[in-house]
Amino acid sequence: MVSFLKIFLSVVWLFMVYMVISTSLESSLFREWDFLAGIPWMRATLWDFYANVLVIFLWVVYRERSLPVVAIWGILFFLLGSIATIGYTLLQLFQLKNEEGIELILRPKS
Repeated sequence: MVSFLKIFLSVVWLFMVYMVISTSLESSLFREWDFLAGIPWMRATLWDFYANVLVIFLWVVYRERSLPVVAIWGILFFLLGSIATIGYTLLQLFQLKNEEGIELILRPKS
């Protein structure tokens, strides 16, 4: 399962990086913001996104022992979204030893 997740999440991470870069080259979020902010579903999507980021950030607060590490990941999560979230998860998966199970990344670090 860990190997599958490493491969799957790596593909999703690469796709998200591609999507953000290609979309940024095509359209500026800052130029489009006034229009986008006027769309009710866009506002709902942003609230939904940040609620999910908050939940994931709370997992990192629970898991990590270093306040600077928590702060850096929190900033990255809120600025980069799924790119940072998947990146954090991949780092945790790649730190597992071959015989360790995925449940270890859910527990606080010792």
